[in-house]
Amino acid sequence: MGSTAIAALLALSAQIASADETGVSFWVPGLFGSLAAVPATPGWSMGAVYYHTSVSAAGSVAAAKEIEIGRLPATVNVSLNANLSARGDLVFHPVLGGRFAVGVTGLFGNVNTSVAGTLTASLGPLVAMRSGLISDELTGVGDLYPMATLKWNNGGNNWMTYLTGDIPVGDYNPNNLSNIGIGHGAIDAGGGYTYLNPATSHEFSAVAGFTYNFKNPDTQYQNGVDFHFDWGASQFLSKQVFVGLVGYAYQQVSADSGQLPILGAFESMVLGRGPQVGYIFPIGKVQGYLNFKAYGEFNAANRPSGWNTG
Repeated sequence: MGSTAIAALLALSAQIASADETGVSFWVPGLFGSLAAVPATPGWSMGAVYYHTSVSAAGSVAAAKEIEIGRLPATVNVSLNANLSARGDLVFHPVLGGRFAVGVTGLFGNVNTSVAGTLTASLGPLVAMRSGLISDELTGVGDLYPMATLKWNNGGNNWMTYLTGDIPVGDYNPNNLSNIGIGHGAIDAGGGYTYLNPATSHEFSAVAGFTYNFKNPDTQYQNGVDFHFDWGASQFLSKQVFVGLVGYAYQQVSADSGQLPILGAFESMVLGRGPQVGYIFPIGKVQGYLNFKAYGEFNAANRPSGWNTG
């Protein structure tokens, strides 16, 4: 199955940043999946990843978005019955691949975000209520995501290590609900393992890492350290087609700084799982690879959750 290693180019697709400031992190869970640690064929590679997400959140996440855009005062006691919803359609373009691989990913897409609900605020004996809808939409480009990976193979065992990060050059405005850039830099590092048995056509991959986030200069907000774990399991039905399951766990391991007292530590987490199908096919002397993954999210805290596909 070594010829299927082109699948590893997905390791260069650093996806859009998806708690952290307003429930948004640099790492989008589900980045790595099946065959993640299998060394790729040396040489150039290029790919495109389409990513669709539909998520929602209430309470503190909705409040954080209103605070960031200046629609919610920070000096009052707040009771917020509100819901945030967001939809994103994004295309990622990773390039350059090899056993030691370096590359950079950029993205282009559309994001639509809204907050609807009722705000009750009190300052001493004064109480005010407000109901309504805030929404905006953005089509543009995101940040740049450089990545370096190093992979080893020994029979059915494959190991990898990676280093990536965020260069904050994408469309971002702290006064908008919808952003494609995240407004701050980040460094992320980790490692992974893939078991691939040619005799039984069984495959299992797992990749874990940590993200360190730099302070957002526009808001003076700094996300805590994030831990993420992605996994994929598959069964090859032929040399070209496989089916299986994918999943992820995302947990913030240290509190944010610069957040307002009403938000508390604002540490986020989410779990996700779903099906996948892959197809490997020749294109002249090189190989093409298609992989469809769908995730349903659950057990979320302090970040939007829902479902996404890619």
